[in-house]
Amino acid sequence: MTIQTTRRSFMGHIFLSPTEKRLRAGWRLLLQTAFMVIIAIGASILIYIIPGINRYDPDGSLRNALVETLMITGSIFLACMWLDKRPFTYLGFNLSRRMIPDLLVGILIPFVLIGFIFIVELSAGWLTFSGFSSRGNSASQLLSGLIISFIAFIIVGWNEELLSRGYHLQTLASGMNLFWGVLISSSIFGILHLANPNSENKVMVALGILAAGVFLAYGYLRTGQLWLSIGLHIGWNFFEGPVFSFPVSGTGSFHLINVTISGPQLWTGGGFGPEAGLIVFPILALGMLLTFLYTRGRQPVKKPVDQANEGSPDEHSNII
Repeated sequence: MTIQTTRRSFMGHIFLSPTEKRLRAGWRLLLQTAFMVIIAIGASILIYIIPGINRYDPDGSLRNALVETLMITGSIFLACMWLDKRPFTYLGFNLSRRMIPDLLVGILIPFVLIGFIFIVELSAGWLTFSGFSSRGNSASQLLSGLIISFIAFIIVGWNEELLSRGYHLQTLASGMNLFWGVLISSSIFGILHLANPNSENKVMVALGILAAGVFLAYGYLRTGQLWLSIGLHIGWNFFEGPVFSFPVSGTGSFHLINVTISGPQLWTGGGFGPEAGLIVFPILALGMLLTFLYTRGRQPVKKPVDQANEGSPDEHSNII
């Protein structure tokens, strides 16, 4: 074997999957991130120059949501097509009869979970209920506030599940294994929330969001699809903020009732919300139990190509 052939073989081992004609998982993740940055810059410029958008979006929330959706969905669509050699639907978007039930049950499970947190903190004296915020607001204003909040959280649920449980988890699993795919993608999910407001206790924020990532990943693992995870994410944010008036990962939102949280921050999560408190861990365990009961007896949807591993562990070395 010549030096040139050896060099090609070595470079192929670094960059190419040992079992398929595509890049290794690590390079695919890196390039998808690059796509995301490029699309974000282009979308921001395009939306900024649209006449009159600032008149209807003075705080920039609509603009930010549009940019985030374009950069995540667009980058992952391109990555699936060009890098993964898979259709976009491969990530877990089968339009089967289970799609709507999975979304609806996913949205409703967090109602039980967040409601339980509310009852526990109220009973412990950590939370004070001071009336409904509907005083002075019409029924139409309340309804529009709920609808707008729900739509906003649909966008958040789609974006974050597509990125974290969709591309990150599944690409990491294809290069390593499912355990590390879930753990690393959930860790990245936690790290991405460290820049949120009221995240002074970085350790608890990272651990709590990591645990939430595992909980959301469990919905994908039980079904082989992303619909249940998307529903769980939408429902968690919606019932946590607008309905029960907790902070949503450090941010405020429209809320139906007025509450004051005065309990120990270690348990309640303080201004960040329950995800940064010890209370979230047993609640997430309960959520996984409810998810298991809902999906009991169901076989996860099998994908056309098994992406559990790209070759044996010996082939991976330290390169994913």
